[in-house]
Amino acid sequence: MELNIKDIKNLREETGAGVLEVKQALENSFGDYAKAKEELMKKVGSKAAKKSDRVTKDGLIFAYLHARGRVGTLIYMACETDFVAKTEDFQRLCKEVAMQAATGDYSSVEELLNDEYIRDPSKKISDLLNETTAKVGEKIELKKFVKYSVGED
Repeated sequence: MELNIKDIKNLREETGAGVLEVKQALENSFGDYAKAKEELMKKVGSKAAKKSDRVTKDGLIFAYLHARGRVGTLIYMACETDFVAKTEDFQRLCKEVAMQAATGDYSSVEELLNDEYIRDPSKKISDLLNETTAKVGEKIELKKFVKYSVGED
């Protein structure tokens, strides 16, 4: 079976999986992109679980403003090294999580992590963390967040 190079590239970008993993997933699914992605995402979850006992001693405080500055969030996203904290993937994750925090009234980190991702309701916010963990190879944790809104006390 001949594999589509574009599918391989897109799956690599979306899942952070290696070329061989992507090729095998596509072969196993007989070229079905959605099934291959589902298989790879299961592997992403197991990779993240293997890193769960690691210590996160670095990270970023990330600020996000929404609705013309009327709503804002600060999040503390932790990772293992400053090298990962500087990556585009990690910073994109921070932006997405901070944006999500600005859109809802979450009372805890756990509640935010278990909510549906606003851009893709088939995913939870915790799935975004797991995907980025698989891509960058380090444990990532959302430690804290706070939301501010104009007019609230």
